[in-house]
Amino acid sequence: MRSIVYDTGALVAAERNSPDLLALHDEITAARVRPIVPVVVLAQAWRGGPQHQLSRLLKGCEIVPDDQRIGRAAGVLCKSSGTADVVDAIVVVTAVQHQAAVVTSDPKDLEHLADAIGVKLKQFVV
Repeated sequence: MRSIVYDTGALVAAERNSPDLLALHDEITAARVRPIVPVVVLAQAWRGGPQHQLSRLLKGCEIVPDDQRIGRAAGVLCKSSGTADVVDAIVVVTAVQHQAAVVTSDPKDLEHLADAIGVKLKQFVV
């Protein structure tokens, strides 16, 4: 496993203490892979207060900022796919940029976006 991107569904699963997600996270980090979390994904999942499970998961992750290049690529991806979910588009753009698989709860949405640019994403569903 070279690289992994977590989408919002993965972070929500962590906060819900999902055994499947936590086992996958342990496997990923044991392989010395540091999961990538786009900052907009964190913003979509974070609700403040004590989010102990999510905070614990995030300690092993790399939170990556979004920049103009990623924003433009995500906007183009939304147009070409006919969708408006910029967070999912940023997840796909980030995965393509890092040649990464994605941990997600909505594989069909991400697959639709990836198909629009002719990319096949490896996905782990939680």
